[in-house]
Amino acid sequence: MSSTATDIELLSYPTGQYEPKPYSEQQKQEWLNDIKFLPQTLENAILNLDEVHLQTPYRESGWTVQQVVHHVADSHLNAYVRFKLGLTEENPTIKPYDEKAWALLSDVKNVPVNISITLLYALHTRWYSLLSDLPSGSWERTIFHPEAKKEITLWWLLGNYAWHGRHHVAHITGLRERNGW
Repeated sequence: MSSTATDIELLSYPTGQYEPKPYSEQQKQEWLNDIKFLPQTLENAILNLDEVHLQTPYRESGWTVQQVVHHVADSHLNAYVRFKLGLTEENPTIKPYDEKAWALLSDVKNVPVNISITLLYALHTRWYSLLSDLPSGSWERTIFHPEAKKEITLWWLLGNYAWHGRHHVAHITGLRERNGW
């Protein structure tokens, strides 16, 4: 049975694609809570999965659950650095990275997922602390993304990374639901 474009889109983007929203205190708190609680949410998503489950791709030609967990840690490490640069330099050019190549490196294959979960708890504690009391004007600070060739506000980044965590948790929980795990 072949998948339709719509099926692939739903499996690829189970929460939809990121849609920026205007600044509001309520939206800021919602996104900050996504950052704060992601480690627990991701840990809950993989609870009681065995090695076979962890090596199962969330969709055809997609990453395995193990790769997804390690990717979230890799991505959010980069995000944290991007925020720090954006808060301490004027429109710094960030360093993109090849996330697909990173997902194939030996640490992703060999290191248990609990190591990345532990890393995420520590990282998100620092990240939430950094962001939770920023003055509203700081959200308009920018970074420059050389691949996209555009300036990106820290507000846009916050929303994007809040979405990113929910997006990958939904990959795992969707797989669990489809397979009855």
